[in-house]
Parts: sequence; C-alpha cells; structure tokens
Amino acid sequence: MTASVAKSSVALPLLTLVSATVAILALSQPAQLPPGLGFVFKPLTTVLILLYAWQRGADQPALARWLRAGLLCSLAGDVALLWPEQGFLPGLVSFLVAHVCYIVGFCTQRRFGAVRWPFLMFGVIAAVVLGRLWVNVPAALQAPVVVYVVCLATMAAQAWAWWRGGVGLPDEAQARWAAWGGTLFVFSDAMLAINKFAGPLEMASVWVLASYWPAQWCIASSLRRSRA
Repeated sequence: MTASVAKSSVALPLLTLVSATVAILALSQPAQLPPGLGFVFKPLTTVLILLYAWQRGADQPALARWLRAGLLCSLAGDVALLWPEQGFLPGLVSFLVAHVCYIVGFCTQRRFGAVRWPFLMFGVIAAVVLGRLWVNVPAALQAPVVVYVVCLATMAAQAWAWWRGGVGLPDEAQARWAAWGGTLFVFSDAMLAINKFAGPLEMASVWVLASYWPAQWCIASSLRRSRA
C-alpha cells in the first residue's frame, strides 16, 4: 500500500506537468502543433489537479468541499475560454464563482479579514491594473469585470489572511500554499486581462497558463494530505 501511494504521489504531478506543457505548447504555437491538442489537454490538466485535490483534505471536509467546487467551476471556465471571444463572459462568471468558493473555503480556516493589510495590498494591485486597462474595457463588460476583479483580489487577500493570521500554528504550511496560489492567480489573470484589453501580449498563453495551473496546484495543496 505504501509503495502504491508513493508511486501515485509521483505519477500525478508528473502527468499534470506533461499535460500542462502540451496544452501550453499547443495553444501558444498553433501553427506547429495540432490545434485539437489544446482542446484536450487544457481541461485535462485541470481535471488532474482536481484529482489531486480529491486525494487530500479528508480531515478538512468543509475546506475540501469548497476548494473542489472551485476547481470544478474553474474547469467550466477553462472549457469556455477555449473560445476566447464567445466564451469570455461565461468563463468570467465560472471563475467568479470559483473565487467565491475559494473565499468561503479559506474562511472555514480563518475568520474573514482576520489580517487586514493583505486586503489593502491586493486592493491597490487590482486598482492599478484595472485603472491602466479601464479605457479599453467595453462598456458591456465593465460591471462584470469590476465584480470579478474585486472577487479575485478578495480571494488572494483572504488566503494571505489565513497564512499571516496563523503563523506558528499547525496549519501555517497549508495556508502558505493557499497564499501563493492566490498570488499566482492574480498574476495569471492580470496577464490575461492585459492581453485581452491592452494587448496583444507576446507569448500570452505561456504567461497566463504557466502561472494559472501552479496557482490551482498551490490552492489544492492547501488541503492536508489524506492518511492512507
């Protein structure tokens, strides 16, 4: 049993890395690779991260339930964004719900706003990025984009509040994973927004996806490993 668990703990990260690499190459170099590969390996990578999350958190049912729900919503968003124009708004809504799930999950571990300075920090970051892009955001998308940005910044801030509010406590390592996951998510979405509203950004798929999947992996890693 121990050997089987050890093999699984190595195989799943390796499979996820391979799947993510194929997806990034297919989506960033469509002229050199079959375009259908991106449509297969992009959702597959998130499915593998979801499987990783499903193997964890047995002793944290509330947190596990909300983080898995967030990953499922993210999977829906990944599929929608395979069509960047038609799928942008459905993808935005899917990821908005995902961030709400993550916020609620993080709040099961630490009171909302337990540490306030991360909210100021991510609020400033969000305001700066949104301010620079605002003139290029179509009027029909301005309201949903603002709601999304506020929710994304809140998710990252609450992850940091969990971490910095629990320094020295048993769950500090888990909270650190969540905090870096939230930070990478902010970076990934900032790159996506720059590419869409102020771009085109060179190697946009690489910037966005090479930070997006590590963000999701970090968030999933905030669940404790289940004991076999």
